[in-house]
Amino acid sequence: MALANRLGVRQLRPGEHTIDEPVTVCIPARDEAARLPALIADLRAQQGIPNLRVLILDDASTDGTHQAAAAAIDADRRFTLMRNDIEPPAGWNGKTAACARLARHARIITAETAVRASAQHGIAALDSTATGHLAPRPPGEPQPSNAPGAVPASAGTLIFLDADIRIAPTALASAVSELRRTGAALVCPWPLQLAESAAERLVQPLLCWSWAATLPVPLANRTAFPSMAVACGQFLVFDAAAYQALGGHTAVANDVTEDLAIARALRRTGALTTLVAAGPLARTRMYRNAGELEDGYTRWLWSAYGGVLGSAAVAGLAATAYWVPPLAAALGRGKTRRTGLLGYAAAITTRLLARSTETGGQLGLTDIRAALAHPLAVAAYLRLSAMSHRAHRHGGLTWKGRALTSDR
Repeated sequence: MALANRLGVRQLRPGEHTIDEPVTVCIPARDEAARLPALIADLRAQQGIPNLRVLILDDASTDGTHQAAAAAIDADRRFTLMRNDIEPPAGWNGKTAACARLARHARIITAETAVRASAQHGIAALDSTATGHLAPRPPGEPQPSNAPGAVPASAGTLIFLDADIRIAPTALASAVSELRRTGAALVCPWPLQLAESAAERLVQPLLCWSWAATLPVPLANRTAFPSMAVACGQFLVFDAAAYQALGGHTAVANDVTEDLAIARALRRTGALTTLVAAGPLARTRMYRNAGELEDGYTRWLWSAYGGVLGSAAVAGLAATAYWVPPLAAALGRGKTRRTGLLGYAAAITTRLLARSTETGGQLGLTDIRAALAHPLAVAAYLRLSAMSHRAHRHGGLTWKGRALTSDR
């Protein structure tokens, strides 16, 4: 499977694309003063998108995020910096609420732009109800009569970026071009996961490996089965009309893995979602140390396999597949040792193939060392999974100072 994906997963690469439609980038940012300015610089350098707008929501930060973003934006009129000091409504998690606010503001801007364009061409203005609301609605509250579904044809593309991602100058144009080429409702460009500390090198490559070694992605990209969706919330590229028709982040208000949840929700409507490898154009370092990594994985791993029994089944399979072979190679003799070596080599090979898919082909000595430590990586992952289930059971899940909620 890892080899099939290495050969078959499409790579998002630089190209000369000019995107005529409106493209709105939404960035939820909470305590991102150290990382957000670099992303803003990347966005200011984007090429091939003359109708680019960038919306940034400082989500009740306490570290000077707003001031840092304002300084990085300077006088660039394509950027709108907003501040939110309101805690998420009941039934919402912080990021989904921030994304919903950004999306509604994006819709207001799109509608106002369409009104101005219509006025200039002597066409009747759009109904003012198309502007929606800034605050996310709690689950169960009725949508306005024009939503979802009544989206102007000029809605364009809606892109969500996390503050810790870095993108090349052609990244957005290439991603939008891929969205239109495939006809999908959502394209998920998978960024290269950077790792510098020992804990990061041990665990982070497992993110890509988890789908590259188990899921036939070229086939999954052509089907609408929710179970075959893959998504990365750091870089999501939506057809804006499809996003609004779904109800946007309202559909996944309290899901701790909102990226995967929204991809599955789109697929349930019959829409396609597509994964592409974007290592040459996008990269990210999600966590800076072992503590951040532990907090990050603990908040969501409990939900990864449908509950405790699913996680236990995965743990048993992983232990059998990735611990028994190296133990057999180290402790066995004759055929047992040879079989163990073969199994251990297979695991290393899947790691290297997955990493090559993620990078676009390049492998370094660090990647080889991380692959050799695969049994230890699996052990670290299972420990994090157990910690996540324990925290969820005791109601101790938090992220960036906020309690996480979920009805799952």
